[in-house]
Amino acid sequence: MSIGAFVLQYWVPVAEIAIIAFALYHLLSFFWNTRAMDLAIGTLVFLIVFTMAGWLDFPVLRTIMRYFVNTAVIGVLIIFQPELRLALAKMSMKGKKYGKLSEFDRFLEGLCNSVYRMSERRIGAIIVLENQDSLDEYASKAILLNAQFSSELIESIFVVSSPLHDGAVIVRGTTVIAAGVILPLADDTSQITRSMGTRHRAALGVSQHTDALCIVVSEETGKVSIAREGIMTRGVRADRFKGVLRSLFTPQEERSMVRSRLQKWLGAWKRS
Repeated sequence: MSIGAFVLQYWVPVAEIAIIAFALYHLLSFFWNTRAMDLAIGTLVFLIVFTMAGWLDFPVLRTIMRYFVNTAVIGVLIIFQPELRLALAKMSMKGKKYGKLSEFDRFLEGLCNSVYRMSERRIGAIIVLENQDSLDEYASKAILLNAQFSSELIESIFVVSSPLHDGAVIVRGTTVIAAGVILPLADDTSQITRSMGTRHRAALGVSQHTDALCIVVSEETGKVSIAREGIMTRGVRADRFKGVLRSLFTPQEERSMVRSRLQKWLGAWKRS
């Protein structure tokens, strides 16, 4: 046997296994302890059942599962769009060795750090991120700051000794435009539980009147909640938090880049 044939017979499979193992390791490390991990486990169970259906020669079950896969992939892309976008953005960031973080990335990292530091210390906070609808109506009646965002500024506003800690903070882009903001309370309190207070009701209220995203840190439980379009999501973890914010507020050029990558990936999957 020639050396070339020996390499092809023994080393190519080893290289393929190593590449697949490396890819699975990084995929699982990204999704670990997130809701997407449940999807990964479910997919593994699905593959086991599909393989067993082939071994046991169950044609009807195999056909049903094959049809299910065709629609499930599209559903996964829609449901887990924030996580996929965050994963692609992380891959892009890792590819830029010693590259500088964009202003948005610094803002997102600083905001996430502030929110979850306050969560650990159970410091109540409510932060409103302006989207397309202007929040000047609420900002004009509060304390105008027009200050560049920083973690220290946000955390100092919400400490109990601060006279502004009871109100909300409005952020436009990467600028803190006002603090001590009084927000409209939600009329429908069906989503408000006993452990939630006025902050949650105010966050829900402003999300019902505008397209803003509102972040709430509970003073009682330390849990982080996000209100958007009149829906309150409780117990949001840091990875999901970044994914949601990136999907909504990513700069247009970065959004176009991520969208094109998703389209290329989906097109390659369809062709295969």
